[in-house]
Amino acid sequence: MRPYTCGLDAAADVIGGKWKPRILWALHHGPMRFGELRREISGVTEKMLIQQLRELESRAIVHREVFHQVPPKVEYSLTGLGVSLNAALMPLDYWGAEHMAELESTR
Repeated sequence: MRPYTCGLDAAADVIGGKWKPRILWALHHGPMRFGELRREISGVTEKMLIQQLRELESRAIVHREVFHQVPPKVEYSLTGLGVSLNAALMPLDYWGAEHMAELESTR
């Protein structure tokens, strides 16, 4: 595995793809169960959401907590690293919102 060349390279490696930033954004307000996340993120398949959550968990961005009860309960939340990454995404959200019409017209 090659070393990162800059901070942007490292960040893009963690949040690369369509779904990871949206997962982070959905978890911004607090822990969510899998079904809640799936409803919040329109268009994501169950398989893709599971895969992306596992990748974020392996990078210590998302925490998965299993509650041993009947029926079983699992919640996902942001770690401290995930919270700081989400804060870094906020300016990108503002930029996208400000330029959304122009970006949609050039799709």
